[in-house]
Amino acid sequence: MLGTQLCRDLMKRTKNLGLDEFKFLLKAVVNSGIGEQTYGPRVVFSGKESHPSLVDSIVEVEEFFLDCLHKLFQKSGVSPSQIDILVVNISMFSTSPSLASIIINKFKMREDIRVFNLSGMGCSASLISVDVVRRMFKSHMNSYGIVVTSESLTSNWYSGNDRSMILSNCLFRSGGAAILLTNKRSLKNKAMLKLKCLVRTHHGAQDESYGCCYQKEDDKGNLASSSKPRWPKPMANFKTGAEHFCLHTGGKAVIDGVGKSLNLTEHDLEPARMTLHRFGNTSASSLWYVLGYMEAKKRLKKGDKVLMISFGAGFKCNSCLWEVVTELGEKKGNVWEDCINGYPPVSLANPFLESFGWIQNEDATTFKSL
Repeated sequence: MLGTQLCRDLMKRTKNLGLDEFKFLLKAVVNSGIGEQTYGPRVVFSGKESHPSLVDSIVEVEEFFLDCLHKLFQKSGVSPSQIDILVVNISMFSTSPSLASIIINKFKMREDIRVFNLSGMGCSASLISVDVVRRMFKSHMNSYGIVVTSESLTSNWYSGNDRSMILSNCLFRSGGAAILLTNKRSLKNKAMLKLKCLVRTHHGAQDESYGCCYQKEDDKGNLASSSKPRWPKPMANFKTGAEHFCLHTGGKAVIDGVGKSLNLTEHDLEPARMTLHRFGNTSASSLWYVLGYMEAKKRLKKGDKVLMISFGAGFKCNSCLWEVVTELGEKKGNVWEDCINGYPPVSLANPFLESFGWIQNEDATTFKSL
């Protein structure tokens, strides 16, 4: 886990950072809404974050794919050979054979499986993947589809000192999810959710929107992404059609901005805030962690509507409405089950301030080292 001590070691290893950068990072982390129990790629723990190999990146995503899918097949009783459609999304890493091909090989899936490998879709890729399966279902009846969503941090950990780009290290964390979808009418009584509608928008034609989230190199050749989001004024009362809101956990500012735009209450925002605190920004998979929180807290009742809203580079905004179609009892395997009783915590005070707050009082004549 990326706790205070490990983050200190990371900053010490990054030779490009000085006192001003340390002060900036402290402020960013303290205001990020992220706790000490988030996860990072193995290269961060082994000290290879500035020079990862291709194998390191593949191992990172393979770990999530295999773990998520093994659990999914075990819980659902569906075998890999029954899957008709596979959609995989990883925004900032692609390889050949594709990541989807790696899954097909590991699980020995059928040769007639319909496969889609999406990249570059940003944090909104998860709902784009759901839409791909939805559209395939229109011409493929009685089918199973799987969406596998994650992100690769191994090849995108930033080792420079550009402030607009170093923020990604403070917010993005490792995570992933696998979602089983079907249009088999015979399974409607086993489903947890029913997709009611899905809407996708893409504002890439507008220069300001296109450049608000961008992957690029700094002046020293270090690769990372920077973002400058803007939030629109609310256009409708979304609470008239939904009881629950799954928001992308892009950061405290993102959650605050969306909450304000949509006139949401703190109760509405709690699942997103707690997901950010526990798991950080896991990119496109974050929505499913938020949904898991709602399930673990037993908020979801039969007949309730759940609105998912995601944002991603491009700039894209995708949303969908789910209906809870069964009474949800005790569910084993929920990602929150080992810690849900501790949430929401009494305080969200950031431990980094307690450990490194003294940096704020340092200057060039007094500062020596972390």
